[in-house]
Amino acid sequence: MRKLLLATFNSNKVREINQIAQDSGADFEFLYLKDFPDIKEVVEDGSSFEENAIKKAQGYYSQANIPTLAEDSGLSVVSLAGSPGIYSSRFAGEEKDDYHNNLKLLNMLKDETERDAQFICCAAVVLGPEVAKTFKGILSGNIAEEMKGNYGFGYDPVFIPFGYNQTLAEIGIKTKNKISHRKQAITLALDFLIKLSP
Repeated sequence: MRKLLLATFNSNKVREINQIAQDSGADFEFLYLKDFPDIKEVVEDGSSFEENAIKKAQGYYSQANIPTLAEDSGLSVVSLAGSPGIYSSRFAGEEKDDYHNNLKLLNMLKDETERDAQFICCAAVVLGPEVAKTFKGILSGNIAEEMKGNYGFGYDPVFIPFGYNQTLAEIGIKTKNKISHRKQAITLALDFLIKLSP
């Protein structure tokens, strides 16, 4: 079984990616950053999701010497000129508090009729010191008037995908993992890795 390092400290993302891999039948032995107690956190200071994903994948590969899959993702709101974007996880402050991020977003949009938004995910695979391949996933929808639902994480309670009348936090993990931006990007990355195998 091939080893693949999932380069995230976010336990919610770990669970989602594991489920996506399981659903796609990908045969990998996943390792996690917590398996490397001395690993140093890579600073995400890129100017795009793609730059951050590549930086994380290369940074953790260089420390662990194992093929590495990293992703960077966030929410882009049309009426906010693409914000919160790459700052999605710390939109309301460095504490990275989902509730306050959502609250700030809703307050900024309280008088706004244009509520279209996209979830964007960029996954990066690094197999060697200088080689990176990226994959992108997008889920379009709009921002709800209030937080609803108890599933998911991040902006799931305020994001209603097009074609649905509930937020991602209401429709549940099973449905989310069929349509999400992360599902799209991670599936493309895993398919790429599978095709590389003899």
